Amino acid sequence: MNINSNMQEYVFLSENLADTDRLGTALAAALPDGAVVALCGTLGAGKTRLVQALAAACGIDRSEVVSPTFVLCHEHAGSRTLYHFDVYRLSGDEEFQRLGPQEYFSAGGITLIEWADKVTASLPDERLEIVIEVTGEMSRRFTLRAWGQELESALAALSLTL
Repeated sequence: MNINSNMQEYVFLSENLADTDRLGTALAAALPDGAVVALCGTLGAGKTRLVQALAAACGIDRSEVVSPTFVLCHEHAGSRTLYHFDVYRLSGDEEFQRLGPQEYFSAGGITLIEWADKVTASLPDERLEIVIEVTGEMSRRFTLRAWGQELESALAALSLTL
């Protein structure tokens, strides 16, 4: 784990889908209520797969969790509420702001935003960013960066469980 004064970083290497699912399960256990998770990566990198694993750990049927590309946001209720955004089709921050993301950020659930790098100015200062890099046919490199005391603590706890 690399630490600097403004954020905390952890790298998780996934060799297969089971590893990605393990990361999603660990995130569900570690993230505090109200967490905002910014997911970044190329098409097919595994953003939705990670959200599905997190949702399954919250008692949500993973088959109900699909990328909300055309509806922009899905709400899923389980042991925790998830707000799942996909901003791929949006032009940027101004269009995202019209969706009222602040209401979701303060609603107490976990907010997950696919393609979050398109709307960085709209994200809260305290957030978890997950950058997913494709390193092979099934392998991925997940770089997790936390800003804010609560999420830094969550990331430190997560790193001990993986």
